[in-house]
Amino acid sequence: MADATFKPPVTVALTGASGAQYGLRLIECLVAAEHEVWVMISKAAHMVIVTETDERLPAQPARLAEALIARSNAADGQIRCFAREDWMAPVASGSGASTAMVICPCSTGTLSAVATGASNNLIERAADVALKERRQLILVPREAPLSAIHLEHMLALTRLGAVILPAAPGFYHRPTSVEALIDFIVARILNQLGIEHHLMPRWGEPQ
Repeated sequence: MADATFKPPVTVALTGASGAQYGLRLIECLVAAEHEVWVMISKAAHMVIVTETDERLPAQPARLAEALIARSNAADGQIRCFAREDWMAPVASGSGASTAMVICPCSTGTLSAVATGASNNLIERAADVALKERRQLILVPREAPLSAIHLEHMLALTRLGAVILPAAPGFYHRPTSVEALIDFIVARILNQLGIEHHLMPRWGEPQ
């Protein structure tokens, strides 16, 4: 059950696509917005994090939560982490799942599994729960080029109510750093979630 001192929980899953920075930054922003954050990081995502960043995050859920709490300056208990096959985790059931889930980044393997209802691990099961409960599910793929298989899975998920939000940053805000490009995508995710932020102005607002 969510802690009453925090805003409703948002589930964030990082899978093995490039773009681990997006997911880590999203966790930071959700913490700053005072939401409880439920986190799952796949084995492949841990490898990507090591490759793409200077982070060395532990795999064991309790230690991972401690590391993310320290990294995000979160309150005690604000971040909860779940293991790959923790079938008793709240995200595994419609009666316990959070109101929104974001898979960021979303590998094409995870995209395929969610589109076909595979539910081979807790990330896939949590996404399946979000779909069947008609809750918000946002997938952030980072792949190029896209095959017909990828596009068909994206179309299937869109028809099921999920949002496909590719990690394709824009440049009209004239970014001058990698961080600004990351924030562009995270801002779009937060907009979809209806969470206020100050990462960048919305279109038409003063720069």
